[in-house]
Amino acid sequence: MSLRLGVDLGGTKIEIVAIDAAGMVLARRRVPTPQGEYDATVAAIVGLVRVVEDGLGRRGSLGIGIPGALAPHTGLVRNANSVCLIGKPLKGDLEAALQREIRIENDANCFAVAEAQQGGAAEGIATVFGVILGTGVGGGLVIDGRVLRGANAIAGEWGHNPLPVFAPGDARPGQATREWPGEPCFCGHRGCIETWLSGPALARLAGRSDRDAAAVVAADLAGEPRAVAAMQDYIDRLARALASVINLVDPQAIVLGGGLSHAQRLYDELPERWVRYVFAESVNTRLLRNRLGDSAGVFGAARLWPG
Repeated sequence: MSLRLGVDLGGTKIEIVAIDAAGMVLARRRVPTPQGEYDATVAAIVGLVRVVEDGLGRRGSLGIGIPGALAPHTGLVRNANSVCLIGKPLKGDLEAALQREIRIENDANCFAVAEAQQGGAAEGIATVFGVILGTGVGGGLVIDGRVLRGANAIAGEWGHNPLPVFAPGDARPGQATREWPGEPCFCGHRGCIETWLSGPALARLAGRSDRDAAAVVAADLAGEPRAVAAMQDYIDRLARALASVINLVDPQAIVLGGGLSHAQRLYDELPERWVRYVFAESVNTRLLRNRLGDSAGVFGAARLWPG
């Protein structure tokens, strides 16, 4: 019986899952992500794989979702918001430590393909854009169940486009000046969508130094004025950003993932809000809550290898 292991390397946690050929979960573990330490991150992944395989008594194939991508010509990590990974030979280091070939894919692509396959929120839907709203902002495009990588291996990286300009009739006083030129992004530009729509960005918008976006969502539900205002701005910016995706790709469904995908206001308000920004008289794109939770990416990583 085949054994497939998937690892999701996130900004705050590393998760591993082991599944059999039928997709049944055989083991699952999480550990905190070492912050800013490449060698410790590699060691944490290796440790998880060994613990799970020792517990099951057999080796498996290994797929890993990372918050970035491997450069096609060098194989080194690039475009990672976990900047300690940038320029590192992660694939080679893990293969040397674990003595096997591994497959690495962008974490948003892993999330999108998992939610578009059997058991996911977008199962049976032909064109799906999967969105990560968490420590960073990522995206993956799935067409007929297969992820689109693109000529430069950056398909779906909407988080590093500039935030679309607001519609003047919709902005509150002062919003224009607050959006220009925008915060610096790790990629070297300013005002990227990620700097506006990540969890830490929402926390900053609400004035929280602890970077706790979940606390902002809870405070919004409780009616705390600054949190309410922050969520209003956040939803409008997210509507503009997703409208640009709809205008370009016109997916049949958008699935939200990441920590902020738990906020019910997004599903209640986004479809009404993005209508004013989409170049169509009505919008048929469905907005879906993920079905596999914040672990969707780890299942997608496991499925980087066939069963």
